[in-house]
Amino acid sequence: MAVAGCLAVLLAGLPGCAGRSDDDLAGLRILVPNAPGSGYDVTARTVAKALVDAGVVRGVEVFNLPGGGGVVGLRRLGYERGDNRLLMLMGLGVVGAQRAGGAAFTLQDTVPVARLIEEPAIVVVTRDSPYRDLTDLIRAWRADPGAVPVGGGSSAGGPDHLAPMLVADAVGIAPHRVRYRQYDGGGDLLAAILDHEVAVGVSGRSEYADQIASGQLRVLAVTSVHRVPGIAAPTLRERGVDVVFTNWRGVVAPPGLAERDVAALRGAVGRLHASAQWRSLLDRYGWTDAYLDGPAFGAFLDAENTRLTGVLDELGLSPPSAAPSPGRTGGPDVAATPATGPPEPGGPAPVSGSAVRPSGSAAAGTRPAPTGSRPG
Repeated sequence: MAVAGCLAVLLAGLPGCAGRSDDDLAGLRILVPNAPGSGYDVTARTVAKALVDAGVVRGVEVFNLPGGGGVVGLRRLGYERGDNRLLMLMGLGVVGAQRAGGAAFTLQDTVPVARLIEEPAIVVVTRDSPYRDLTDLIRAWRADPGAVPVGGGSSAGGPDHLAPMLVADAVGIAPHRVRYRQYDGGGDLLAAILDHEVAVGVSGRSEYADQIASGQLRVLAVTSVHRVPGIAAPTLRERGVDVVFTNWRGVVAPPGLAERDVAALRGAVGRLHASAQWRSLLDRYGWTDAYLDGPAFGAFLDAENTRLTGVLDELGLSPPSAAPSPGRTGGPDVAATPATGPPEPGGPAPVSGSAVRPSGSAAAGTRPAPTGSRPG
């Protein structure tokens, strides 16, 4: 199926792949609601390869439909009502984008299939950046927040937006003073970082592994509780910033599916999760297994939506017109209505893979936050 502006990759099944091939899902497609090179894109292509290599599905096509921080792809998913061979890779970025853009069709209208992974965010600069470490960055940021543009590959409420807002709040910078520049995924953000359009970028580790290894980018800090193997950078807490943030990603399906089709999709992703091929890829990309099946993932999405609203409100970053998305209105058979565009700033702390900001003063108090994704 041709889609304007999309990049498609067909992964054909290999003879001798271990596992059971599900003929009902042959020709499965995965929609990526960001540009090539984004965290969603990397994850989707990794999922596609593992599905084929593990013999779960005979062929998987990955295509990109970027725009609105994921809302354009989400709207397309709504139009594909009843398509039992379509999944969309998504995460916290889409939760934030649907809220910021006032989407009519939301994740609460989709069929939750599974949450897959978690990963921390990284704070990166170019190799020639004047900021030699996180202390240098925070000193300059406090002196003049507007002079330190921060780039992220997600819209308001997405992981790349939430993480710097939480950090700003923790170090005494009012989040609304942060000069945040939104890009449509990690690929666009990388170009902006390397072209010095932004002073610092926030993204997922897996998106920039090659640039970090080559020395093009330097990591000033990671947002996890512990240091990340293979990255020579401290945690935020080691530098006195009491913020912990974790992003998550998962897959959803269009509304209007028969129960049999829902079971087939969830079963295929369940077999993916149990495969040796998938476990090997988790290790390769440094992802944490955060698997949640169907209904549990649906409940998690509802909780993330509520939690995101609370954290953005607490940070003073809720758009005036933003109204919380409705809760999940039913199972697979839900009406599909389109959605619209992107926007800007926001920030929370964690859940099953989330942004957390424990302990501290009134300015850095304990607060739960949504699990971030990149990816968006």
